[in-house]
Amino acid sequence: MGKTSGTGSAAAAARVLAPHALIELNLDRCGSPELACAELARTFNVGPAEVALMRLEKDVLSFLFPVELKAAGFIPLSSSKAVAARTASTRKVELFNNFVIVQHANVFETIKLTTLGQSEGPGASTIQKLMSTPVVDTEHDVLGVVQVCRKGLTQDEAGPDFTLNDLQNLELASKILAKLPFMHVAH
Repeated sequence: MGKTSGTGSAAAAARVLAPHALIELNLDRCGSPELACAELARTFNVGPAEVALMRLEKDVLSFLFPVELKAAGFIPLSSSKAVAARTASTRKVELFNNFVIVQHANVFETIKLTTLGQSEGPGASTIQKLMSTPVVDTEHDVLGVVQVCRKGLTQDEAGPDFTLNDLQNLELASKILAKLPFMHVAH
């Protein structure tokens, strides 16, 4: 009888762990920020314009993706309003399913991400829900920040809330991202 329940538990555990294995397998193969962010968009069922990847360079976060934000500027770690700066500074993950009420720097929301097919309708670029996690290497140094959001005119239009499981999967993804060469500043 013990073997049967053990087998059932192992099978249940394998079903639960399968997404983790898929995230690791698929992200490990990504040779560029664009491919990694496309994989994250697929994993979290969001559009390509709803994933951002930043690398820490000196005291600023520089966008690796999306390309339009890469050209638009950077985020100083000293910024008190930028969630990404807070994520990098505190090394804490954050999840907001009502992001519009969070005080944040929204300058990057005003930039049209047309190469990613983002809708240009009113409110289409408003971040309603957001997950943010630091990308930390094995020496516990912050390499950058990865964020996944849901955009839309309203919370309902933006899609389902992020779950704690989603946040755990993003944390796992950040550990894999930390191993990829493009996350490391060339010296």
